[in-house]
This record gives sequence, C-alpha cells and structure tokens, in this order.
Amino acid sequence: MGCAAFTKPFPQTLAPAAGQGPRVDLAARAEAWLDRVCAHLGLGVREPPGGSGRPLWPMPWLSPGPFRACWTRTVSGVPNFLAVALALGELGYRAVGVRLDSGDLLQQAQEIRRVFRTVSVQFQTPWLESISIAVSNNIGEEELARLAQEGSEVNVIGIGTSVVTCPRQPSLGCVYKLVSVGDQPRMKLTEDPGKQTLPGSKAAYRLLRADGSPLLDVLQLAEEQPPQAGRELRVWPRGAQEAWTVKPARVEPLLRLWVQRGQLCEPLPSLAESRAFAQLSLSHLSPEHK
Repeated sequence: MGCAAFTKPFPQTLAPAAGQGPRVDLAARAEAWLDRVCAHLGLGVREPPGGSGRPLWPMPWLSPGPFRACWTRTVSGVPNFLAVALALGELGYRAVGVRLDSGDLLQQAQEIRRVFRTVSVQFQTPWLESISIAVSNNIGEEELARLAQEGSEVNVIGIGTSVVTCPRQPSLGCVYKLVSVGDQPRMKLTEDPGKQTLPGSKAAYRLLRADGSPLLDVLQLAEEQPPQAGRELRVWPRGAQEAWTVKPARVEPLLRLWVQRGQLCEPLPSLAESRAFAQLSLSHLSPEHK
C-alpha cells in the first residue's frame, strides 16, 4: 500500500526510547537498514511510491510506545516494515506487528514469519521472530478454522462482519480510502487490482432516461464539468470493450455532503423518509435491473 509523499511530511527525527541522548535521523537509519534487508533477502532496493527514496512511514511511529504498520503484500511491504522496525529497535522501540487484509492470509503469514526468522538470525535481533501477525478480511467460520490451525503463524484474527451478521442477513462492506491530501491526488497501490483506488476527489451522477429509469452512473473528478441533460456524453463503462455515447434526459447528483469536519451539515432524514426514498428509487429501476 502506498501514497505519494504528504504535503507536510512527518518529523524525520526521533529521540531514544530511554529519553537520553540526541535525536536521531530515523529516515536515514531506515534507509541504511533497507539496503541491508534487501541485500539479505536478495531484493533490489525498493523505492517507495512518490519517488522520495525513503521508506513509507507508518503514522503511529510518532508515539513513544509500540507501533503497528500495515501493508498488503509480502514482497512490497515486508522490507519497508523491517527497515523501520530495525531502525526503531536501535533506539529502544519495539514493533508490535503487521496486519494482512487481502490475498491468501495463511500462506502470507507463513511466508512473512519465515522472513522474520531469517532476518532475526542475520541481524541478531531475537525479538523480531515473535512479532505478531494479524489478519482480517471478511473472515467466516471456515477461514477462521483454517487460520487457527497449528502452524498457521497467525497471532491475531480480526472478525467484524461475521460477528454481527449471518448469511441470511447480508452486509454491505464499506471502507474509507484516502484520495486527496492538500488538494493533491493520492491513490492506493497494491498488487490486488480490486483494491487499487482512483486518485482525486470524485463526483458521481446518475443519468436517467425520459421515463425516469436509470441509464448509468458516471464517476468523475469533482472539478470536471458535470454531465448535462440533453447533451451527448462519451463514457467508458467499467468492463466494456469500447466507449459509449449516451444522451441523458435528466441528470441527478448522487453525492450529498452530510458530515464535514465531524459536524452534521443538515438534519438526518427520519426512518420513514429514508424508507420512502429507497422505495421510490427502486420503483424507477428498469425491468432489466429488477
């Protein structure tokens, strides 16, 4: 997982955990450790997204206690994690663990544990062997049993959705993703195409036919000109082999600002109003979508 460098980067120095001694350039130490780790693992030195030449810093490293960092894949994430963890270890801090949330969690946990063990021996850091590996990703009963088996190397299993819902009452999974910092686009980079994000703040519109039924939904950058009713629009639907030209009879904005800086922008609708809105929306669906 990665984003380009933040507009206001985090401080790059850190005092020893014991509170004695000068502050240390943590970025420089982590860079040096990254070279050593990659050489030991037989990898080329990996430059993080954004071209900064430095490891991708986990936000919690600013606190004086243990931290946890999150990456999505073994090859791209583990060297960066190890570089930061080893640099912090020299200053008396201890990494708590890593979290996996996509792919084959069992296989990844076993691979990562093997890497932790070999790096621990190479650099004489025994604490590295026991770093916790946490996993989560819509884990149900079957996957839970698989992850809990002997030799799985998983220490923490996060279960959320399956705790409060059952198959007969399906849930809607929602995740917040960072798309902009200081009005500059940001995106998530991952080997899982389904989890990559589109950079920049978005606006969404529903294009409607003359009878009120939905034609399609359009996702675009917030600063782009909104679609206009009665005007042709060239779009490229997801999964289509070629672009379409459509001419909506009506255009409805789909995004509405309800919360800003932690405060409600307007009163929330009542349950009856929400139900009526949902029923009206369903009644406008064309037969092919019902």
